[in-house]
Amino acid sequence: MQKSRHDLWVGLFVAIGAAALLFLALKAGNLLAISFEPTYQVVARFDNIGGLKPRAAVKSAGVVVGRVASITFDDKSYQASVHLDLERRFAFPKDSSAKILTAGLLGEQYIGLEPGPAENNLAAGDVISQTQSAVVLETLLSQFLYNKAADAGSGDGAAK
Repeated sequence: MQKSRHDLWVGLFVAIGAAALLFLALKAGNLLAISFEPTYQVVARFDNIGGLKPRAAVKSAGVVVGRVASITFDDKSYQASVHLDLERRFAFPKDSSAKILTAGLLGEQYIGLEPGPAENNLAAGDVISQTQSAVVLETLLSQFLYNKAADAGSGDGAAK
């Protein structure tokens, strides 16, 4: 009797641990945030999306107002088309701007929406024309190193 009672408690703790691991895995993969709010889809085009992924958050003033539905490549403009599912309860002006931001130094990337002053609001199928691409850390580092090398090269030539 005593052994079966211990087995029950051990099994319960193992099940709770497995549920906790599943919860953490879904949260880390950004798959846990499921919303049943009605949405409308708009498109934003970027030159470089960095590490942006589908299901990434769309935030305005730090509040999640939608999710990235899908990302496609437009072979005519050579840009990434990011389809955003915005919740219907949040209305944004037509001249809103979108930029790709990073949560923390090496964190996940998300879309930041900044509303503009226009009177008319975005509707399903509209395109956000004012966008700012992701800042790619490797590009910044290579530009910095190139500038340092150019400064060192011009400094040696001036001293001779």
